[in-house]
Amino acid sequence: MDELLTQFLIESRELVDKAGEDLLALEKAHDAKRFEDAFRAFHTLKGGAGIVEFGAMQEALHCAEDALAAARAESRPVSALEIGNCLACLDQVAEWLATIEQSGAIPQNADAGDIVALFARGAATPSTAGAAPSAAADAWVDTLLGAHSDTASEAQTAVRYTPAADCFFRHEDPLALIAGLPGLLAVDVEPRSPWPTLADLDPFSCNLTITALLATSSVEVAAALGGESGRAEIEAVAGRALPLDAESLASAAAEILEAQLRLLDSADTAFQQGRVASVGLVAANVLRYVGRSLESDNVATAAAMAIAEGRVAPLVQAIAAALNAAPPEGVAETGRRKEAAQTIRVAAERIDALVRLTGELIVAKNSLGHSVKLAEAEDSDLAVALKNQHAALERLVTELQRAVVGMRVLPLRVAFRRFPRLIRELSAELDKSATLAISGEDTEADKTIVEAIVEPLVHLLRNALDHGVEDGATRAAAGKPAMATIRLRAAREGEHVVIEVADDGAGIDVAAVRRAASERSLKPREAIAAMSDEEALDLIFMPGFSTAKTVTHLSGRGVGMDAVRTAVARLGGAVAIRTTVGQGTAVRVTLPFSVLVTQVMTVEAGGQLFGIPLDAVVETLRVEKERIFPVGAAHAIVLRDRTIPLVRLADVLGNRAKDRADDSGPIVIAQLDGQLGAVQVESIGERMEIILKPLDGLLSGMPGLAGSALLGDGGVLLVLDLAEVVQ
Repeated sequence: MDELLTQFLIESRELVDKAGEDLLALEKAHDAKRFEDAFRAFHTLKGGAGIVEFGAMQEALHCAEDALAAARAESRPVSALEIGNCLACLDQVAEWLATIEQSGAIPQNADAGDIVALFARGAATPSTAGAAPSAAADAWVDTLLGAHSDTASEAQTAVRYTPAADCFFRHEDPLALIAGLPGLLAVDVEPRSPWPTLADLDPFSCNLTITALLATSSVEVAAALGGESGRAEIEAVAGRALPLDAESLASAAAEILEAQLRLLDSADTAFQQGRVASVGLVAANVLRYVGRSLESDNVATAAAMAIAEGRVAPLVQAIAAALNAAPPEGVAETGRRKEAAQTIRVAAERIDALVRLTGELIVAKNSLGHSVKLAEAEDSDLAVALKNQHAALERLVTELQRAVVGMRVLPLRVAFRRFPRLIRELSAELDKSATLAISGEDTEADKTIVEAIVEPLVHLLRNALDHGVEDGATRAAAGKPAMATIRLRAAREGEHVVIEVADDGAGIDVAAVRRAASERSLKPREAIAAMSDEEALDLIFMPGFSTAKTVTHLSGRGVGMDAVRTAVARLGGAVAIRTTVGQGTAVRVTLPFSVLVTQVMTVEAGGQLFGIPLDAVVETLRVEKERIFPVGAAHAIVLRDRTIPLVRLADVLGNRAKDRADDSGPIVIAQLDGQLGAVQVESIGERMEIILKPLDGLLSGMPGLAGSALLGDGGVLLVLDLAEVVQ
């Protein structure tokens, strides 16, 4: 694959993800910036497809771009149907990108016919958010002119402004904004929706629609409204003429920008901060109104720089660049250019190579540490020098390790951004109204963790919506909001990353869990009946467990939660669950921040040295032989009034050492699949950091072994998977 196609794939995937996020956000609430970002992403994708001569992709994206352009031209929110069609277009683009990655070339048989037909059907279907016929759309203008016939002859522009419901919380005064518009002739204020009773009235929510007639042009009005122009309908009413066409609008904008440059002429020698601030605001608003939001941002940034530096040159240059610039589609965002200049794309293979080299360096450091121990026996000056050099090397290796880990980390947003789409589609399929609230998506974790956690989280979110959340009628009967809320939270806790999936559904009926486990014969009925509620709740994670009455493609096969615990355990993490009947369920996943370096504790059993992952170790202790009790063919100990099963590691490995030593050795208490277990060893060694490598050859796939590591003396340390060893 050539370099151009590789770059096209990288950038296109980023744009597909970004456009999907923006579309899903627009479905919840219209946001002008989100809309512009989505529109820009589709346009850039189409431009990239043109560069690599991928005609089918261009055609499909052109349909989506037309749909978004129509919504923008009609000053209306994007409808749910249009968002669905645009998401389908992105899905098709993602499939084409996957094909290009596999084949290394543009697919010659690609066809955009299905996407084109999809948008054609959507255009033929009336949209609830779409524009009404023009006569009805501007009926408010006729009403406003009729109510103020005495000033209608002077009016050039009519405005209907609908402020955000929460504008008061942002310290905004919508009436003051309208009162400050140039050439104001008349104002009418009416409720957006019928006023509620006084007892139900929310004084902090804005329920106003403000209409006004002005004796100034629509361009000036839009400039004065600034960022609120996206919430206003602006109509030219002089002689009931049609709004300015694109060419006239661009010409008017250019005239205003040229006038702003003339205003700055006298401010260069005698600096006037107020004039610069005013010019910057007007120029930015004009550019934003005519659809050149990127250049508007550039002008606003330049104005701030001019005020800070006490000179007008940055603002003059930005406005001059906007006057001479190409149409907005071809303008690159200054902020992104700066970001690109400071960021270098590095292939994942190169970072992985650096990780391997760091691992080798850690092995070499451990080897030097072994040599230092040997030299210390001589008690010489050389031993002291070696010890000092080893300490310095250890510090440098630790800093290098931290830097490499930083290169491998990704924000969890990379994994989380696909889940709003999942909830949207599952909600429609299950006919359950639900929203996904995400927090902590900026929390970082190792690339391996971020990529591997997607599948377990998919299972958890499906379970939350399918099993946890009730249908609308049941929620209404319970006094809950019709729309359920599923929360996906992430946070960093020490050297761990914690992810939680919580719902406000019905919670888990522990009695139903016991019945389902008994019916499926997962454990003897007597054992299930004797379990505490906490232990019974843990049955959910057993293979084959399910409370579903029928098997669907979503649930009922009994593999979901078992797959979650298995996948999380493979990453060195743990899963916990808590629930309250009638209030909801939360599943907490705890994962290591990085899988680059593993901390282990060495133990000896059967005359051989092994490693135990330190994350699994709860505590170590020594128990008298008389306090180890036989339980059938097995053994157990009692620790703080809790019976814990015990295994002798040498017995399990089939290499029992001397009976006396084996029976009196120290015991390691470990967390095994959510339960405590005790493992007796012959001796406990040191703690160390290792690079855990998977086993290959004859040992590949051997149960009970998590991997191996190279010791400082050249020996090989086998690291145990205690959960498999004890089974």
